[in-house]
Amino acid sequence: MTKVKAKCKWIRSSALKVRRIVNLVRGLSVETALAKLRFTPHKAARIIEKTVKSAAANAKHNYKMEARNLYILEIYADSAGMLKRIRPRARGRAFPIKKRLSHLTVIVGPKQEVLSGTKS
Repeated sequence: MTKVKAKCKWIRSSALKVRRIVNLVRGLSVETALAKLRFTPHKAARIIEKTVKSAAANAKHNYKMEARNLYILEIYADSAGMLKRIRPRARGRAFPIKKRLSHLTVIVGPKQEVLSGTKS
C-alpha cells in the first residue's frame, strides 16, 4: 500500500493550537476533511487545509492515485523551536516571551481494510 506524505514546517503557531484542529480531521477522507477545514475559523485550519491539498496533489501527480479514494491515514503536529523575545518590565527587568513554532505532517493513502479476527 502506498502512503504519500506532505510536510509544512516552521508554522508560526504552537503545536497545541494546531493539534486542536488536527484532531478534527484525523481518519477522514480528503474531501470530507477539506470541507470541514474550510468552515473552521482558526488560523491553523488554513495551514492544515493547504498541507492536505498538497498531500492529495502529490498522490495524484506522482503516484497516479484517485483523489476521491484518498483518506488521511496519519496527521500530526510536532513542536519545533521557538523564537525568544524579551518583554521589558518594571525596574529594568526583562521577562522572556516564547513564540512557539510547529511542524505539520500529513500522510494520505487509500483506506486500509480492517481484518476482523478473534484474538486467542
